[in-house]
Order: sequence, then structure tokens, then C-alpha cells
Amino acid sequence: MNIVIVGCGKVGRTIAEQLDGEGHSITVVDNNPRCVNRLTEHLDIMGVEGDGASRDILREAGVENADLVIAVADADELNLYICLLAHCCGAKNTIARVRNPIYHKNISESQAMRRSIGLSLMINPEKISALEMSRLIRFPGAIEVDSFARGNVEMYTLKLTSDHFLSGKKISDISLFKEEFLRGGSRICLVERNDEVIIPGGDFVLASGDKVSIICTPARASWLFKKFNKAAAAKAKNVLIIGGSRTAYYLANILIESNINVKIIEKNPKRCDELSELLPEALIVRGDALNEELLDAEGLDKMDAIVTLMHLDEENIMLSLYARQKSEAKCITKVDRIVFDKIVDTMPLDSVIRPRELTAESIVRYVRAVKNSEGSNVESLYKLNDGRAEALEFKVVSKDSPVVSKPLKTLNFRKNLQIACITRRGKVIIPKGEDTIEPDDFVIVVTTHKGLRSIDDVLAD
Repeated sequence: MNIVIVGCGKVGRTIAEQLDGEGHSITVVDNNPRCVNRLTEHLDIMGVEGDGASRDILREAGVENADLVIAVADADELNLYICLLAHCCGAKNTIARVRNPIYHKNISESQAMRRSIGLSLMINPEKISALEMSRLIRFPGAIEVDSFARGNVEMYTLKLTSDHFLSGKKISDISLFKEEFLRGGSRICLVERNDEVIIPGGDFVLASGDKVSIICTPARASWLFKKFNKAAAAKAKNVLIIGGSRTAYYLANILIESNINVKIIEKNPKRCDELSELLPEALIVRGDALNEELLDAEGLDKMDAIVTLMHLDEENIMLSLYARQKSEAKCITKVDRIVFDKIVDTMPLDSVIRPRELTAESIVRYVRAVKNSEGSNVESLYKLNDGRAEALEFKVVSKDSPVVSKPLKTLNFRKNLQIACITRRGKVIIPKGEDTIEPDDFVIVVTTHKGLRSIDDVLAD
């Protein structure tokens, strides 16, 4: 696909990197020449220096022949205008990053606005991040949660400690998973150990420090996490959000709807007043969250989950580390800056949320959906373990596919690939060797191979 990205900030860079890795033809536009040059030198893409709100600049970027224009400039209104201009110039699809809640509050109005300006999709990084955080709060024992099959199947990632009962066990010897395998309930489908990503077989031995990904239904996950750790499986009742950002607003709304008590600490008095109006059921505390006495007085040690949403990554990291010392709560840390990625991964943090990556993944999933109409049958895609593995959901559209109606044990799959789950007419199947893939099934594949476009690609050449 020919894709034009307007805006080379953190999100724009991440989107360009991921889509370039997918093999698309990318052109980036920004009025900052350093940002454009940095990207074009790092990636095999084109760059145009100039104002993305200019018709001439967009035409120079090839917008007339673009399959997709993605506007991720700083201002919502600017992104909407760029998409309108691109649509008028002939772009087939447009995506705008829109953060202001007012554009998302009334669904019918936002849909009417999208139609009137030819907008294909509005992406809200703060809302996407809040939804991810709410899933993690729902399952405190998980450090990451990914959803498939319209929420009927989820992948949960947990980190094994030295005293975890799975540590040192061979997968095939774990009685819990033998029972689950027979029930067709869950499966370990991915393990990250140090810098290596592994698609494990039954002989694989789990170890302390492993990040283990388990795929199952949400109902089975509740049962599993109780087996893993009853305390970690308990439903969160009290959540502390540090920082009153837009993400905090979205997250608090979701949690309040789930009957969870929410407390927000915010330093800015004007923002406190706004949040008090927007969130009458939440407790808004005006104060400096970097004050240890304030945190302790507000019951840090009595919280079930703590989310750090300050503007600076350094503050979020330090607050989460302090919270881990003072509390047994699940800690969720927002990190925005790319430079911190490798350092943060070595820190003793529970769950780290990177909004730019979540936004980029959402756009990549949309691009894959557009490609479906051109022959691909990828329904959804998740980048796992810093992009070193993928979980893909395929829809089986052809009865003539070489994978259809044959026992899985007879098929010659690629190495480092696992058929993790099959959904058939709403029924979730964790497949065994005798199971088959049938037309209209949704199949979840976990693999370290990149760029799979069809269910047929799971077979070795």
C-alpha cells in the first residue's frame, strides 16, 4: 500500500517503523527537517519537508495516489483538516489522531463528522491506553492482556518469580495444564527468556524470570489466575490514579462503570475542578504526588492497583518503584519516550504501557483489515515482546485452503509457529492434534515469523 504519514513525532515514527516492516511504501511529511531526515536515514522510506496542511505539500507527498493518509500532528483540528484535504485530493482512506474527548463523546455526531470529511478512522491514544490499563486491572496477575475474537479469547502474559509453582516445570508435566489441555481450556503459547522469544513445546522447561503468555477465554482466565495466585486474582476494589490527564479521565470512567472506587491525585487546581465536574463519583485529591507523605496519607498501601500517569516518564517510573515498596498493589506505569525502552525493561515494574506503540498497533491492524479486501485474511494483529513475535487472527475464507479439514498433526507447519486457538461459530477450541481447521473458522496463530498474510502462510514451503 502507498501510505502517507503526516507528523514525525513519537507516534508518527513508531507507525512508520511498523508499517515499513510490513513492506508498505511509506512517505512521511513534517515541517521539521531534522525529524524527516532522521526517519528517512533510518528507514527505507521517502520524506517531504513542509506543512502537511498545505495542498501542494500533500501533492508532493503523492497523496492523490495514496491508499491511506495518517495524520498524527500535534493538534486534533489540524489532523482532521489534513484528512479532509487528503480526501479531497483523492486519498482512498484517512486516519486522524484525535485526543479531545468532545470528538468521541457523542457517537452519532462523531460518525456524522467522519462521513462528512471522508474520515475512515479516528484514533485516540489516551482512550486506547485506558482500555489496556483497565484490562490489566481486571487481571492483576497479568503484565499484558491482548484480546481476540471480539473479546471471546484473550492472551495473558505473566512473569514467573522464583517461588511461582510453574518455575522449573516442564510444560507437559504441569498437571494444571494437562487438565486444561483435556478440557480444551488454555495453552502456554509463548515464552520470553532474556532476549529470546520461544514458541514452546511440551518438553520446554519454564524458569524464574520467564514471561509466559497463556491463551484462553476470560472465564477460564479467572479460574487459572486463582490457581496461580489467589491474591493476584482478586478483583480490584480501590484504584489510585496519579496524574489527572485525559488518560486518567478515560480510565476512571471505565473503572467507575465497573463499580471500582477511584481516587485521582492531581497538582493543578484548575484540572482538579474539571475532573470533579467530569467524574463526580471519583475522589479528586489536589496535591503533589511526588510528596511521600501525601501518598501515604491517601492510602497507597491499601490500594489494589496504582496507575502512574504523570507527564514525565521519570516521575512515573519513580512513583511506581516507590509504590512497589510500600504496597502489594498492581502497578501500571505509562512510558512515552523511546529512549527509555531498553532501560525500563530491566526495571522491577509490573506493567508498562506505551501509548505510541498501542496507537501504532491499532493503525497496523486497520491497515491489515484494508488489505483483507485485497486478498489477505488477517482479522487482527498484535505485536508481542517488543515486536519480536506476532499473534495473528485469521478468518478462513476458502474451503480449498491446504489447511482445511485436515488433522493438525498431519500438517507441516513452519517452525516457531503455533496454532493457539480456533473459534468456530462462537465456540472456543484450544486445538489438539486431531482437531481440524474448517471454512469460516477464526484461527489465532502465534509466531516469530513476520508478514503472514493468509492462513496458508502457516505451512512450511
